[in-house]
Amino acid sequence: MSDPRLKTLRIKTGVVKRLAKEKLMYQKEAEQQKERVQKLKDEGKCEHDIRKQEEVLQESLMMVPDCQRRLMKAYEELKDLIENEEELKSSQEYVAAQKILEESKAELPEHNNTTLIC
Repeated sequence: MSDPRLKTLRIKTGVVKRLAKEKLMYQKEAEQQKERVQKLKDEGKCEHDIRKQEEVLQESLMMVPDCQRRLMKAYEELKDLIENEEELKSSQEYVAAQKILEESKAELPEHNNTTLIC
C-alpha cells in the first residue's frame, strides 16, 4: 500500500507547478495585450475599441498578483511538507517536489524585482 504522504506530496507539487505556469501565462498575455493596445493607438483606431482592449489588459494585469499570492501560499505549503517529511528523501515524489520548488522560486515576489522601492 502506498504512503498517503507521497500522494499529498505529489498533489502539492502539481499545484505549485501549475500556479507557476499560470502566472507566467498571465504575464505573457498582459504583454501581448499591451502590444495590441499600442498597435491600435498607433493605427489611430476607434477610441471605444482602444478602451475595450485596455479593459482586457487591466483584467490580465489583475490576475498576476492573485496568481502570485496563490503561488506563494502553495510554495510555502510544499516547502513545509518537504521539511517535515525528510524520511521520504529517497522517493521520486520528494525529488520532484524539491526540483519544482527550486524552479518556481524565481516566480516568487522577493526573487523577481516586482517590489517597488519607496
